[in-house]
Amino acid sequence: MTALLYIRRSFFALGFSMVFACAYAQAQSVKGDYQPHVGQEGKDVIWVPTPQSLVDKMLDMGKVTSKDYVIDLGSGDGRTVITAAKRGAKALGIEYNPDMVELSKRNAAKEGVSDKASFVKADLFESDFSQATVITMFLLPDINLKLRPKILNLKPGTRIVSNSFTMGDWSSDDTVNVKDSCASYCIAYLWIVPAKVDGVWQLNDGELTLKQTYQMISGSLKRGNNTVQIANGKLNGDQIIFNAGGSLYTGRVTANGMEGTISSGGDWKAMRAGS
Repeated sequence: MTALLYIRRSFFALGFSMVFACAYAQAQSVKGDYQPHVGQEGKDVIWVPTPQSLVDKMLDMGKVTSKDYVIDLGSGDGRTVITAAKRGAKALGIEYNPDMVELSKRNAAKEGVSDKASFVKADLFESDFSQATVITMFLLPDINLKLRPKILNLKPGTRIVSNSFTMGDWSSDDTVNVKDSCASYCIAYLWIVPAKVDGVWQLNDGELTLKQTYQMISGSLKRGNNTVQIANGKLNGDQIIFNAGGSLYTGRVTANGMEGTISSGGDWKAMRAGS
């Protein structure tokens, strides 16, 4: 009787294990077939996919090539990362939803770009994207503003492209409205992270004082007893341009210096005061 009871218990345990294994396999299969739905809740935003035509335009605006490292903030189903990888760029998607991360990996594998497209489950505000040459995103305005200080500290020349939402009072360097195959959320904004030039700069024969508001600059150029105001000053990454005293100054900014040419003839060079 005891042996029979033992056998029955063993068969019951075996049967239970088989049922559990089947259920687990089914659950894994369902998870593998996971598909997001428009409007689903995320950590900071709801998910709305960027139309492919706008993805293409955003990467065009960012001038993405095989030399770039693209990071997509809130990468969703991975389409922007995958499209960048198809252009030969190394690309990373940062996404908080683990199911979306796994879906993106599968999508990248289907498109044959797993060697260039990677995805991580992470919080945007705790992530390091300092190595990116191009950043793409489709986030809400308040999140853009929270990320803005971090973005402004990126290497000058880093291109930032956003679907539909701006950076507050930081005006975009370019704006494009895509009308082809796009019904909603069809505007893309581009910013180029500017070098930091605010302050006083010493020239061999004078002093350059600059006031910076993002990529726009104003100020004055003093030589001897002559001081002229700067006009039409602007930064494009580490490239600087301004008018002073009827001449056009163009140049390149480094950490503590800048140098370039003057339209009226000759070169100019300046060092940050105190450096």
